[in-house]
Amino acid sequence: MNLEPKKLITYTYYEIGNCNMCQAPSIQFKVLGKRLNKSQGFKPHLLSGITTTVMKCNNCGLIFSNPQPVPDSIADHYNVDPKKYWREEYFKIDENYFKGEIEWFKRLKPFQKNLKSLDIGAGLGKQMIALQNVGFDSYGIEPSPSFYKMATEKMGIDKGKLEMKSIEEASFEDEFFDFISFGAVFEHVYNPNEALVKALKWLKPGGFIHIEVPNSNWLSAKIINLGYKLRRLDYVTNLSPMHSPFHLHEFTVDSFKLNGIHNNYKIEDFGYYVCPTNLPKVFDPILRPIMRKTDTGMQLCVWLKKAE
Repeated sequence: MNLEPKKLITYTYYEIGNCNMCQAPSIQFKVLGKRLNKSQGFKPHLLSGITTTVMKCNNCGLIFSNPQPVPDSIADHYNVDPKKYWREEYFKIDENYFKGEIEWFKRLKPFQKNLKSLDIGAGLGKQMIALQNVGFDSYGIEPSPSFYKMATEKMGIDKGKLEMKSIEEASFEDEFFDFISFGAVFEHVYNPNEALVKALKWLKPGGFIHIEVPNSNWLSAKIINLGYKLRRLDYVTNLSPMHSPFHLHEFTVDSFKLNGIHNNYKIEDFGYYVCPTNLPKVFDPILRPIMRKTDTGMQLCVWLKKAE
């Protein structure tokens, strides 16, 4: 018998007393269930592991783990080899990459050359390149040493424009940027409100913040959770705070609407992306149209405008 212990990532757990986005007190929190530190599958009750409680704010719809597990080393989560994280073809730049978001931005704000943009969580720098190609003066921050190395060495990103820092560590001039993007990043941030406050400080009045996040009203998650409930299991599929892809929060439009009251911004526009259903493909022809009609797709995209 092999009794050699397996090293786990270590965490510090923080109790959440108020909703991070709307500041509602804990009396407004509802327990949804438990989440394992690994992929759960159909029979999570038969797996060993560590769980954390998943809750929902009844005031704004934010879903979060409580207590929140914060790794003692962030690098344990994100400092991975990009070649293993993505397929080789991902390093190729598609001419349509970020095109829809750029066109969306142009509908919201008169476009001119050399508008300053910031990509928070730049990864390989593909968004920076897409924005640079249409005339933006493009900047980025990326906390992972391996991703930063690949972005600057393989993708050719200017080291003067990309900093190897997290948003918590980064510093820019006040009112420096016209456009800031959190593309598939915001759900990984331990304090979303604090990150927004900081980004808004860097944003010019009338500028825009683009955020894409998991939708807390995703239909597939509700179906999977119902399956757990019918089998009398106190587990949910929401979030993944202690395993890849390390999602810490899921959001609603109200999460941002109420946060904007505190932070002097408004929602200028929003939309939903259906994305994969993560259910057997036989259900796709039924579920995908329902998700489109009911705004219950996987991803929520919001455009926040700073007050002028």
